[in-house]
Amino acid sequence: MVVNDLVSRRFVVIAERRAFSAARRRETMTDHKIGTREEWLAARLELLKAEKALTRRSDELAQWRQRLPWVRIDREYRFETDEGKASLADLFRGRSQLLVYHFMFGPEYTGGCPACSAIADDFNGFAVHLEHHDVAMIAVSRAPIAALQTYKRRMGWKFTWASSLDSDFNYDFNASFSEEQQRSGSIDYNYSTLGRAPGSEGRQDRHRASLDFSGEFAAMTGTDIPTYTREAPGMSAFALSDDVVYHTYSAYARGLDALWGMYQWLDRAPKGRNETGPWFRRHDEYTRDSQWRRPYKE
Repeated sequence: MVVNDLVSRRFVVIAERRAFSAARRRETMTDHKIGTREEWLAARLELLKAEKALTRRSDELAQWRQRLPWVRIDREYRFETDEGKASLADLFRGRSQLLVYHFMFGPEYTGGCPACSAIADDFNGFAVHLEHHDVAMIAVSRAPIAALQTYKRRMGWKFTWASSLDSDFNYDFNASFSEEQQRSGSIDYNYSTLGRAPGSEGRQDRHRASLDFSGEFAAMTGTDIPTYTREAPGMSAFALSDDVVYHTYSAYARGLDALWGMYQWLDRAPKGRNETGPWFRRHDEYTRDSQWRRPYKE
């Protein structure tokens, strides 16, 4: 009887080990194409040709941006900064070029947009380099300066952040919209009128819109979707010459992709962006578990 029990237990242990091994194999199996090093290298060299072509095209586009005509800014804009009131010209801080990130943080928000916050996490690192190359770099939002200062301390950021609450700066550069504009359905953003050309945007644009406007980001800013979407992300560039400010360039929506360091790295990861919903948080909101949770299904 004892022998039989031992034999039975041995078979159970063997079966358990086999089941565990099979489960481990299933976990490590992939449907992705597997090849030899030689096959990988051949495919990589083909991709390299396309990457080099894209780099050359990107260089051409950069030169094209620089050839755009400048538009003189005659309107007076007033901002609140850590040092007090400032004009648009004051924001150059002695430099001839100014880059502005239109950060989604409206007066009703209790915190900055999570997506804008993820982009701004990179600013501390490169703003100092731009400042030593005749370029001032700042963020501008409509929230009161006290709210921006509080959030900036929370995030540990050092870059300059100005409030445009008492000016039309954000509205004039299509980064903020009124309730009347929302109700009319006539909102000009990214050089088109939203809602007037259904299906005109690309697959990734529609996918990103479904993430941004799902309501989760609105909730994370303490607002509802209409309030949240009265602000929009963008960037604008300005030049200062002979005490005159000129608008030189603006980009919105996926035009900001190249400025979002996190996504540039993800595009080179094995699974790419791999998004099924709003997955990222402000950098102080992650937990140990959330950092290691796999958001995809094998």
